[in-house]
Amino acid sequence: MTPFGARLRALRAERGLTQRRLAAELQVSAAYLSALEHGRRGAPSAGLVHQVNEVFGLIWDDADELARLARLSHPRVVVDTAGLTPEQTALANRLARSLHRLAPETVASLHAILDATAPAGKPRLRRPARGG
Repeated sequence: MTPFGARLRALRAERGLTQRRLAAELQVSAAYLSALEHGRRGAPSAGLVHQVNEVFGLIWDDADELARLARLSHPRVVVDTAGLTPEQTALANRLARSLHRLAPETVASLHAILDATAPAGKPRLRRPARGG
């Protein structure tokens, strides 16, 4: 599942909409909407993100957040390590092989490390607080 797909599913559940109903409002197929929610489709177009914002009445920060999540929602990522160090290339390959096995806490730690080294103004994936 992608960040956008997870947020779309949450919005739909909060409003009590079925996939079929939301798909009709967005003028897309229910199969496409399902694939988008489950991360089996690429990042949505800016036009679709705008439509989702309109359907759910999202404005300002909420609309910006949804657009940011859409930009972070490419389900198939390609990493070009040409020109990087052997260590960086090895890290990219290790992540590709083992990402599916990482515990949520480890993923959150990796996000924190990357967030600490990211230049200001770059999009970051916010993680919701976990209840205990």
